[in-house]
Amino acid sequence: MQLYNTLSAEERAQLIDEAGKERLTLSFYAYAKIEDPKKFRDELFIAWNALDALGRIYVAHEGINAQMSVPADQFEAFRNTLEVYDFMKGIRLNVAVDQDDYSFLKLTIKVRHKIVADGLNDESFDVTNKGIHLKAQEFNNLLEDPNTIVVDFRNHYESEVGHFEGAITPDVENFRESLPIINEKLQDFKEDKNLLMYCTGGIRCEKASAYFKHQGFKNVYQLEGGIIEYTRQIKEEGIKSKFIGKNFVFDHRLGERITDDIIAQCHQCGKPCDNHTNCANDACHLLFIQCDECKTAMENCCSTECLETIHLPLAEQLSLRKGLQVGNKVFRKGKSEALKFKNSGELPDAPLAKVETKNIRKKIAVKKVLVGKAEHYYTKSQIAQFLIENKELSVGDKVLISGPTTGEQEVEITEIFANGKPCETAKKGDQITFELPFRVRLSDKLYKIIQPS
Repeated sequence: MQLYNTLSAEERAQLIDEAGKERLTLSFYAYAKIEDPKKFRDELFIAWNALDALGRIYVAHEGINAQMSVPADQFEAFRNTLEVYDFMKGIRLNVAVDQDDYSFLKLTIKVRHKIVADGLNDESFDVTNKGIHLKAQEFNNLLEDPNTIVVDFRNHYESEVGHFEGAITPDVENFRESLPIINEKLQDFKEDKNLLMYCTGGIRCEKASAYFKHQGFKNVYQLEGGIIEYTRQIKEEGIKSKFIGKNFVFDHRLGERITDDIIAQCHQCGKPCDNHTNCANDACHLLFIQCDECKTAMENCCSTECLETIHLPLAEQLSLRKGLQVGNKVFRKGKSEALKFKNSGELPDAPLAKVETKNIRKKIAVKKVLVGKAEHYYTKSQIAQFLIENKELSVGDKVLISGPTTGEQEVEITEIFANGKPCETAKKGDQITFELPFRVRLSDKLYKIIQPS
């Protein structure tokens, strides 16, 4: 019986396209005593794989932490798979504000020592003695109390693009680092201040609130369901948002827009921007903020060194990635000397700009017709290859290239090669190539624009 994902991300994206079903992005967690995490993990994989549920899930003796993508028409069936277990009966599912059918492209369930790497010895304090949970309006009310200290228990790359007004935003790369820093910083406020804490979905605060109560803090509160649930409540109840900017999320989207304030800068040019990018160099994958202009000029790379690397022959790139020393550099979270405009630690509340209506990472409102699909991208020559499956495409046409990683980008066709020869108009069945300044993937679609936005 299959207990592991066997499809690539691109193959999975193609199946999602073909299915044509709306999907929901959601997250949940639960602390509970699980005797056999491996058996529990395998049961979940079998049940969720049958529903075409995708996501990244961690299970441990202490519980489960999940971020997932589920077909909308299977939502109740998915909920039923949770209800089988007593500790997940009636569990709150944090459904994303912005839906994206490609938020997750694999089902990955891993057994871990802990569901959140907090570095704590759970035997040394009562993990069930948690802080008081607050709903959105209650959280807002306490924020306005001058006797309140609010702390962001997320990492620097998360708080940089969005945070609550007046929050302490530790310059840390993981949750484990933040606990002793905050404890030391707030030593003089244990007795008389309200300690108000928040995170993305609430799971980090479940443990942190108990830890700080154990450390002697008297008035400990936490945002119920985190920023995700807060956003749902303020939208449904018409409450003013005290959170400014974007909520970083750990899926393909890399962020949900909460307010139209941009409080961060492009790490390369300093322009107001809060869109994260993973460096295109497979030996780097640095997570950083990159505006659309730098994204095009730098081809999704964080530095000229990485830009030069992605244009090397594949065999040479592979040789550069060998060795543990190189491997340890992969997936760093936004700290590099190459990033001139990176901000961490004490962050401003004042917005630098408002969101523009047109953004390549958002849906572009145009009248279009599907023409074909991507087949290959020749990195060194910056040539994209597509198969024409419908209609015709001519020199001078404006096209929209759309995909889960590429986003949506408009370009004008200035030259076409069909089946290896230059032509003015390509027809159905033709294999075409033309220059593109950005990489395309197998899941990308090629549309002809009929009516521009």
